[in-house]
Amino acid sequence: MNRRTFFTRAGIAALLATAGGLAASKAHARNRYYDGPVSDHFDGRHFFNPGGEPPNTFADLMRWRFSGGRVEWPQHWPSPFPPARPDQRIEGRRLVVTMAGHASILIQTAGLNILTDPVWSERASPVAFAGPKRVNAPGIAFADLPPVDVVIVTHNHYDHLDLATLARLQARDRPMFVTPLGNDAIIRKELGDPRIEVVDWGAQTGIAPGVVLHCEPCHHWSARGLGDRRMALWAAFVIETPGGRIYHVGDTGFHRGINYRAAREKHGGFRLANLPFGAYEPRWFMRAQHQNPEEAVEGMLLCAAAHVAGHHWGTFRLTDEGIGEPLEALHAALDARNLPRDRFRPMRPGEIFDVP
Repeated sequence: MNRRTFFTRAGIAALLATAGGLAASKAHARNRYYDGPVSDHFDGRHFFNPGGEPPNTFADLMRWRFSGGRVEWPQHWPSPFPPARPDQRIEGRRLVVTMAGHASILIQTAGLNILTDPVWSERASPVAFAGPKRVNAPGIAFADLPPVDVVIVTHNHYDHLDLATLARLQARDRPMFVTPLGNDAIIRKELGDPRIEVVDWGAQTGIAPGVVLHCEPCHHWSARGLGDRRMALWAAFVIETPGGRIYHVGDTGFHRGINYRAAREKHGGFRLANLPFGAYEPRWFMRAQHQNPEEAVEGMLLCAAAHVAGHHWGTFRLTDEGIGEPLEALHAALDARNLPRDRFRPMRPGEIFDVP
């Protein structure tokens, strides 16, 4: 992106999407999404990562965007898997996850259909004419989605909170939306009167008999545009089911492994962890918000996950690494620890994982 392109509306829209929102020089005097008590991760206006790193500055963003070194992606990178047509329901202790793309994953167990961070739009962007564009189609056609009972929205970046897709799900299935503090204001403005469970770190909510959803910390941040940085909370989730525990992390920096250790201490090990391992270069800019494959493997071990469904790669170009580099780096990290490669499965759109 050259300087002339950057200052077009399209260039600014692309930065809003890829960086999660431009940093305003001065935040609004009040939080536009959430009005609640001060806590160990909320100062009365902004959420923050306790003992962690703040998001990068606007100057850092400019330094990155004009530094060069970005590896081009192909315009199209089809998945080797055909579009999936999931079962309507998976009963009992069986656990099946199907990759739609990026961080959109269908989780089926105990008769429930749970969808994470659903994005069926062509772009992860505030506008339809610019911003990161899909290089492969969703791995499940929207019409082939089974009835969705629960939608987990981990945070409000455009590659995770897509209002157009949420509106389609609301019109078709009227699911329960579960999201951290403040994101409900964004969703309600678009959807009207959806069923929303709004949760803080450490909270839990029952979503079906024998199935409990726990909201847990992750190291990230939030923004939709100018002036709303860190005004809505971000989170990971633990899904406690009759068939075992699932740890779903939408986006996170590694943060010295603190949150992985805490999840294991609180919940014990996990049958499955859904972990991001892409969108991580350059490290000086991305370290605090996106873990790399080596860190993701370390996270798998720290949280004691028997199996991992890897996501957040190969659909939207958000950062500098090449499209296949996360896979190469993941295999290298697993091999270096003498871990079987099939323990950490790098999911592609349309791929179905029947979890042992």
